[in-house]
Amino acid sequence: MIDPLSSVAALSPTPVKPKLLVVDDQPINIQVMHQIFAGEYQVFMATNGQQAIQLCKTNPPDLVLLDIVMPQMDGYEVCRQLKADPITRDIPVIFVTAHTDTDQETLGLDLGAVDFITKPVVPAVVKARVRTHVTLKQQGDLLRKMVFLDGLLGVFNRRYFDQQLGIELARAHRSGAALSVLMIDVDYFKRYNDTYGHLAGDDCLRRVATAIRSALRRPADIVARYGGEEFSCILPETPLDHATAIASALEQDIRALNIVHASSDVAPVVTVSIGVCCKPAAVVGVAGELVDQADAQLYTAKKSGRARVCSSVLAPASAS
Repeated sequence: MIDPLSSVAALSPTPVKPKLLVVDDQPINIQVMHQIFAGEYQVFMATNGQQAIQLCKTNPPDLVLLDIVMPQMDGYEVCRQLKADPITRDIPVIFVTAHTDTDQETLGLDLGAVDFITKPVVPAVVKARVRTHVTLKQQGDLLRKMVFLDGLLGVFNRRYFDQQLGIELARAHRSGAALSVLMIDVDYFKRYNDTYGHLAGDDCLRRVATAIRSALRRPADIVARYGGEEFSCILPETPLDHATAIASALEQDIRALNIVHASSDVAPVVTVSIGVCCKPAAVVGVAGELVDQADAQLYTAKKSGRARVCSSVLAPASAS
């Protein structure tokens, strides 16, 4: 078995600065916050509530610094909508306001905010509070990932794949982006187990999982064990040609591991077959259709001789 903590750490992308979203209708206040946080964080800015909500859905920050008094949509309503949406509800919100009324503070906390800071801000204090809540957010993310971890292989499990595919598909529809899914199957794996034993089979799957994880370097890319010797990947903002190129490189990477497989009919080493399906930017579809068509392409790859990639776009006829 793989140690859960080391597995989750391996799943995480190369460390980058946490993302901080500052929401305020006054440019001078945004400038002040940018000066305070630019050294430690990626600072994004929104000048109204609707813009803030859209940014949180398309490029989720690690924390939101939210003004209360804004035209059209105040900070309370922004917080209420963020907490009502599964995509954004885990993003911590800190209210930053000139008001010191305890009833307003209570309302903000009841809506789900994690803290309440009064203006004018004291840089050292606001930095300390933000750092604390970003750390708590990262620890919460880590614990949530551990629930969805395949303990043997150190990649996510089927439950996490299903959950995230729905989230990423909704995000792709909102932003008008492409989304691709890969279905990967280890060729003749039952024969491998029969020939070399289940312990060797487990080690083979671990090495394949590591190769897949290493090939997908973007933070948003997801690798999961779909079942048995089958893996699945979610590639946000990835059109068909890019997804097919990634899958082809991945097929070569796994072949290059040179894991001996004397019982295979396609090569003397372990190989994989890969099916790819892409939801183009202009197509609206559902998660099940995307998976089914990727799986159909995987079936085509296996029927065509295995150790290859077959791909397609999500059929417009199945769009809703």
